[in-house]
Formats: sequence, structure tokens, C-alpha cells
Amino acid sequence: MVKITPTPATPSEKPDNSKPEGHRIAKLLARAGVASRREVERMIDDGRVAIDGKVLETAATIIPNLNGVTVDDKPVRKPEPARLFCFNKPPGLLTAERDFSGRGTIYDALENSMPKDAPRVMPVGRLDFNTEGLLLMTNDGELKRAMELPSSGIPRTYRARAFGDISQAQLEDLMDGITIEGVRYGSINANLERRTGRNQWIELTLTEGKNREVRNVLEYMGLEVNRLMRTAYGPFLLGDIKRGMVSEIKQADVERYRKHLLTSGK
Repeated sequence: MVKITPTPATPSEKPDNSKPEGHRIAKLLARAGVASRREVERMIDDGRVAIDGKVLETAATIIPNLNGVTVDDKPVRKPEPARLFCFNKPPGLLTAERDFSGRGTIYDALENSMPKDAPRVMPVGRLDFNTEGLLLMTNDGELKRAMELPSSGIPRTYRARAFGDISQAQLEDLMDGITIEGVRYGSINANLERRTGRNQWIELTLTEGKNREVRNVLEYMGLEVNRLMRTAYGPFLLGDIKRGMVSEIKQADVERYRKHLLTSGK
């Protein structure tokens, strides 16, 4: 296949100040559920994306639609409506498509719990191997990206069972944020729910979602986290979804939230 390269303008050509029609191909492919925008850009770098048989070289290419676009020589289907699923992730699963060491992944559990008409879905953010609870899954790469961005400020709520001693006053200090080994964690709203012996349940709400944020913060405060679950992501709740099962958000609610998020940035 032939590679597409941008054609440089000649000195005699007048600059075209009109706004190009269409969208960046990476955005359209993400919207179509092929992969996240960042992953699509890597696919383009690897020469896996083509238009009318010509390999694409840049993710900055503007196109009006996905007609003639192929990924790995397969035509890309038209974008489906955005769908969003609440998955109650069991502990002991990787938030990944596959693991070469043989560990189980979320897709092993999703295989038997997703609706038969479900599209290819991607996780919104991640949950650690041993963290359980709410993991949102979507077929819309643009929605996925918007919900993951720290700038969106979407609150995530967790419940942690931790061994050790701590007071509500100590937890309230987390509202000011905390720096641990050079990593700055933003404001965390933490509340002591109840104690059972030297174990306590703590509810924490945060907006950044840095890697292992809850575990790192509580361990820094002298607690040993022995169970961690996410119960909410933005307006979407884990509720009574059984472990390993999925519940789909109503289409109208997804569209309403998607439009609000993409237009307001929150």
C-alpha cells in the first residue's frame, strides 16, 4: 500500500483560511469505538489505518466521515450510538484486554454478562487487580477520553476497609490534598463510616484518580487496606449490581450526559 503524506504548499498558493470540513480521523475512529484517541494515534503510527487503500501517516488528517477508512485492512463501520455499561468488577482481574502471563482480565467476566447485541467496549479508567466495584464500559472512545481527563473533575467514590487506627480529624486533613514521595494528590473527601475491631470502613471521594491513589494515601497514613471497591463514578452508581454482572445505562441518559460533558468539559 502507498503512504499518504501531506502535500506542501507552493509559494504561489494562497493560504486557505477557511475552516476544514469534518473532524480529525483519530476523533472519528474513537467515536466509532475502534479504540481511544490515543490508541488510534498509535495505530496510525504503526501503519494500520488507511483511506481507500493508502496508508495514513498523520493523525491530524481531517475527513468528513469514515467512508473508505480501514483498520488492519477491515472497513470501519459507521459509529453506533454511545452506550454505557456499569460493570461490577470482581477482585483478581486485570483491567486489560489480555495478559500474556495468563492472569484473568475483565473481558473474561464480561464475555458471559454483556447483552448479546453489545458492541466492542472499552473501560473508562482503570481499577487495580485487587480493586473491585464499579467499572464503566463504553463503545464511544470520545466519551471514554472525556470522562478520564482530570480536567473534567468527575468525582469517583470508593469504600475502603482498612486495618489500623485513624480519626475523622486526620481524614479531614485530606481535604487540603497531600504530597507523598513527590506525588501531589488533590483534595479528598474522606469519612469514617464504622469500626469493626481494628478494621474500619472509610468512604473517599476524589476527582483525580491517580494510579493507586486511595491505597497510597491510606497506607501513608498508617493503614493497611484489605478491601477496596468503587461505588460511584460521576452520576453513575454501583447500586445492587451483582459481582461480575453488568447493567446498561438508559440510552437517553447516556446521550444527555455525553452532550453535557463534551460541551461543558465536566
